[in-house]
Amino acid sequence: MKIYQNSNEPIYKQIASQLREQILSGQLKAGEALPSIRVLAQNLKISVITTMKAYEELAAEGLVTASKGKGYFVNEQDKQMLAEQHLRQLEDSLTEAIRSARIAGLDVDEICETLRTLWEMEN
Repeated sequence: MKIYQNSNEPIYKQIASQLREQILSGQLKAGEALPSIRVLAQNLKISVITTMKAYEELAAEGLVTASKGKGYFVNEQDKQMLAEQHLRQLEDSLTEAIRSARIAGLDVDEICETLRTLWEMEN
């Protein structure tokens, strides 16, 4: 897990985002335990409170469940819900990309070409 101290995104959001991606991509499977809050905080050299906030965000989204005294576990993911969450992430990312493109003075064709290039690079 990579945390960027000088990022505009709060650390707990960075943690939640990376874990969310691992859950939604299937890297973390249903029933699998997340690292303990204390262990993750120690590994990342951050506050336990920060880690807990990230886990609570994932729990509020229904991605994980807290088991008292045992930690947080990945929930079974509904395929339709997963698709919807991926679509939401895509929309958020594209909205941010459009804002950046407008600031840079790019038109829709340039944006599409950039997207096409990046798409091909990922394959």
